[in-house]
Amino acid sequence: MDVAAVVLLFVCLLLILLWQLSVRKRLIAERELGRTMQLFDVSLEVNSTIRKQDLLAKIMDTSSRIMNAEASSVILVDEEKGELYFDLALGEKGDEVREIRLKLGEGIAGWVAQTGQSVKVDDAAKDERWSAKVAKRVDYPTRNMLCVPLVSKDKIIGVLQVLNKREGTHFTDRDLKLLESVASPIAASLENAMLYDALEKSMHALKTTTAAKERMESELRIAADIQMGLVPRTELSITSSWAAVQAQAVIRPAREVGGDFYDFFRVGEDCLFFVLGDVSDKGIPAALFMTVTMTLLKGKMTAGMTPGELLTAVNRELYKDDSTMFATILCGVLDIGTGRLLYSDGGHCPAYLIRKDGTMEQLKGKKGLPLGVMDDMAYPDNISYLEQGDRLVVYTDGITEAEDQWQEQYGFARLGELLHKERASSQERLLTHMVEDVDRFADGAVQSDDMAVLVVDRK
Repeated sequence: MDVAAVVLLFVCLLLILLWQLSVRKRLIAERELGRTMQLFDVSLEVNSTIRKQDLLAKIMDTSSRIMNAEASSVILVDEEKGELYFDLALGEKGDEVREIRLKLGEGIAGWVAQTGQSVKVDDAAKDERWSAKVAKRVDYPTRNMLCVPLVSKDKIIGVLQVLNKREGTHFTDRDLKLLESVASPIAASLENAMLYDALEKSMHALKTTTAAKERMESELRIAADIQMGLVPRTELSITSSWAAVQAQAVIRPAREVGGDFYDFFRVGEDCLFFVLGDVSDKGIPAALFMTVTMTLLKGKMTAGMTPGELLTAVNRELYKDDSTMFATILCGVLDIGTGRLLYSDGGHCPAYLIRKDGTMEQLKGKKGLPLGVMDDMAYPDNISYLEQGDRLVVYTDGITEAEDQWQEQYGFARLGELLHKERASSQERLLTHMVEDVDRFADGAVQSDDMAVLVVDRK
C-alpha cells in the first residue's frame, strides 16, 4: 500500500473517531439537557403550589413519572416523637397508611432518615433493613426501590422513595443520582409548604381562640347583665305614719360576674327586708351559687317569718355533702314604725350602726355558720333598734380585705374613719366615696375580691 493510501485510511479513521466522539458528546449533552429539563420540570411542579397536601401529591406524581416507577411516597420526620409518618396517602387504604408510624432506623425509609444516606434496593424482601409494615397494610408488593433523604438547611425533614421500576427492570445508579438531584428542590419547596401549613394552622387556631374568647366575653357580659338584673338598681323608700326608711346598695364584681349579692324589698305593710351576702368563690361558680341563694331567699321570705327561720330554711336547700361552696350572709327585717331590727348573721362581717349623734357601734349578736356549711344548722335571731336618724351599713370583706401593692389591707380602722367622716352624707355619696376610698388605697393593685355595700337609713 502506498503512502497516499495509508494517509487516506488514517484520515478516514480519524474522521470516524471524531464523528463517534461528536455523537457521544451530543448524546451526553442530550442526556444532560434531558436531566436538566427534568429538574426544571420538577422545580416548576413543586413550586406551583404552597399548600402542603397539594405539594405532596405533585411530588409523588412527578417522582413516579420521571423515574418511570409504579409508585412514589413522601414520608415526613416528626422531630418531637422521633418518628416518620405519611402525611398524605392516596388510594382506598390511605386512611390506614396515615395511621402508620415508623421509628427512626426502622425499615429502609427509617434507615435513610437516620443516616442521611441514599439507597438503591434491587430486591426489597431480601434487604435486612426491609420492613413490611406498610406493604402488608396496603397489600402492595415492593420489588425494588430507591430512597433518598429530603434535606433542607442541613436538616432531614423526610425521605422520598420510588417503588418498582416499570417494565420489570431495576433502578440504576444513574436513576439514584437523578432522584437525589430531584430531592433538592423538592426539600426546599416542602419545607416552605410545611412552614406555611404551620402558619395557617396557627392563624386558624388564633381565629378560633379569638372567636371563642369573644363569644365567652359576650356570654359573660350577658351573664353580668342577668346577674345585675337580680339585684335592685335603685334605692327603695318606704314611708309609714310614724317614720320612713330608705335602702340603697352598690356592688362591683372582681370579674365579669361574681358572688357578692344583696336585695331589699317590702314585707307586709310596715317592714323592710334586706340581705347582703358573699359567696366563698368568685367568677361563674360563685355567680351560679349566688343566683340560687337569692332565688331561695326571695322565694321563701314571707311576712311573719324571722330572718333566722329564713336562713335555716334556705341553708337546708343549699347544703350538699360534696359541695365546697358556701356564703356568709346577714339579713334583717326592720319595722319602719318602731325601728325594731330583727336580724340573723351567717358568719358575715360585722355591720356598723351609725347613730344620729355621730357615735358608731358594730352590730353584735349571736352568729351562725355560713350558708351551705352544715345541713342541720339552726340560725339564731338577734334584736337591735334604729332610732330616727340612725344608719345601718352592711358590707362584704371585699372592702376591708382589699389590698394595696404591698399586700396591706384596707381594714376596719380605715372603714370606721370613712364612715364617721361621711356620717352626714347621702346614701349615694357614701356608697360612691367608700368604693373610691378603697380604690385610692389599693393604688392600682388588681381588685382580688368582689365588693358590695348596703346602707339602710331610718328617717
